[in-house]
Amino acid sequence: MAKRSDENPARSKLFEPYRLGALELPNRIIMAPLTRNRAALGNVPTSLAAKYYAQRASAGLIVSEATQVALEGQGYEATPGIHSPAQIEGWRDVTRAVHAGGGRIFLQLWHVGRVSHVSLQPGGRLPVAPSAIRANTKTFIGGEFIETSPPRALGLDEIPGIVAAFRRGAANAIAAGFDGVEVHGANGYLLDQFLRDGANRREDGYGGSIVNRSRLLVEVLAEVIREVGAERVGVRLSPVTPSNDISDSNPSELFFHLIGRIDVLAPVYIHLVEGATGGDRNFGAPFDYGLLRRYFSGTYIANNGYDLATATDAVTRGRADLMAFGKAFLANPDLVGRLRTGAPLNAPDKSTFYGGGAKGYIDYPSLEPACV
Repeated sequence: MAKRSDENPARSKLFEPYRLGALELPNRIIMAPLTRNRAALGNVPTSLAAKYYAQRASAGLIVSEATQVALEGQGYEATPGIHSPAQIEGWRDVTRAVHAGGGRIFLQLWHVGRVSHVSLQPGGRLPVAPSAIRANTKTFIGGEFIETSPPRALGLDEIPGIVAAFRRGAANAIAAGFDGVEVHGANGYLLDQFLRDGANRREDGYGGSIVNRSRLLVEVLAEVIREVGAERVGVRLSPVTPSNDISDSNPSELFFHLIGRIDVLAPVYIHLVEGATGGDRNFGAPFDYGLLRRYFSGTYIANNGYDLATATDAVTRGRADLMAFGKAFLANPDLVGRLRTGAPLNAPDKSTFYGGGAKGYIDYPSLEPACV
């Protein structure tokens, strides 16, 4: 993250409170979801996870790492789930710790679809997808990245089960003490796969036209909202990212249609990855995020490659309401305080991003309390 402007950082609109549904956020800085591959046997969050998230409770809102809604939804080793009693209890320890630190936290609901491997699937079965098209990408197993397995196409009769899994995941998240949930419709995972004509070659009611390809995400979002209430539900999208070998022939037409459908359901926010996830913000240009933002009546969270100056500018101009930061939060548990005071940021240790224990997870230094 680059050096900020010469102005007093504390004057940035990012540090003003914001009302998000029933939540009063103390600032507009969001911790983006970050996969860390540190769940225990049974994909259960650990006490280290409780400490990790509690350390970052000064964020306006934390969005948890992506969390699978069913065993079949897992694509990487040691990622947490929200479909078993043990997982719910593990997450309950996390939410208690965050709330004790004065924080607020949503859980990100996830199904990876084809971005998986047979070794992670029940009975060694093939991963599922809208169509039997393998993703030219990798997953993380045995401490290394390996090629994904070829998937099979979901049967039409199986799709209601996907919707139900997201609904149960949302109910379980609220039971675990989360303030809300974020439906993961981004980065080339299952709901995004259904959206894109590069991954979806179906000829039934879930394929072909933009209306049909949008159907599963809209159904999932509607069912999750029915379960826990619109003010507790957000959705993450990534209109032009190439992540996990995802593509579409006309992303502008697709996402302007989709945002209109989403707006009718009135989730509390949309969370947009602008550009290539974790990469070039200008990837896929021209894409008018400002216009897209105006199509949605609720809160707009912008993400990808912002620093304090550019984030402040976007919020001040009304192009975004809240700003999500990813890797900066990974290495800086007290990111809000550092940005407010103009303090230098810790550099992230990439070798500890995925898997491992406390190192590179809960041992990044914070500022002295007097400096915050």
